[in-house]
Amino acid sequence: MPTTRPRHTITETDEIAAALHEAALRWPDQPPTRLLALLIIEGRRALHHNVENRRAVIAANAGALTGTYEPGYLEALRAEWLA
Repeated sequence: MPTTRPRHTITETDEIAAALHEAALRWPDQPPTRLLALLIIEGRRALHHNVENRRAVIAANAGALTGTYEPGYLEALRAEWLA
């Protein structure tokens, strides 16, 4: 099909063949090119979810150790290393 968009070519390695097989189980009756597109879209969603999840965990735990170490703790610890 004619397009002005960039095209990409990949070689079907064993790992890619396995991914296509699993994708075909999830999205039956789809041609391999459509399966590749669906896998890329799902991969992007997973990456985005990972980033958002990490940010939520960091925000939920921010400040959890506030007050655990007294002022000057790090300097004292470093001084022990040099002693």
